[in-house]
Amino acid sequence: MSKTTVEKYLDLLEKVFVIYRLGAYSRNLRKEVTKAGKWYFYDNGIRNAIIGAFSPLAIRQDVGALWENYIIGERRKANFNEGLHREFYFWRTYDKQEIDLIEESADSLTALEFKWGNKMPAAPKAFQEAYPYAEFHVVNRENYLEFV
Repeated sequence: MSKTTVEKYLDLLEKVFVIYRLGAYSRNLRKEVTKAGKWYFYDNGIRNAIIGAFSPLAIRQDVGALWENYIIGERRKANFNEGLHREFYFWRTYDKQEIDLIEESADSLTALEFKWGNKMPAAPKAFQEAYPYAEFHVVNRENYLEFV
């Protein structure tokens, strides 16, 4: 399938509210990915149906991706419902350091990393150096209600 065809399908799926795109956050054009985007489903059930995966979470290989998709969707809904006017992005460097979600408002920058397990990693060093004023949070099963 050609790149143009894939882009047309993605555009169509976005227009009918099956998927949405997060753009890359970058203020340092040399080190940070700027052109890529990440796609998410409005409904994880649609995602599961497309890939034919309905196994229990305990045995799923994609539980991290499901969790990330779910939390990002809930954050977007909360933003809309509370009238917060945040912009949403992901962040990645060319050497593969990544943050799942960046939320930018007029006066703040918040980075969120989503973990299905209990790991609590620190923000990537490159992010801390580039954006020392940004808040950083790890969202997992223990604390996610604070963030949705």
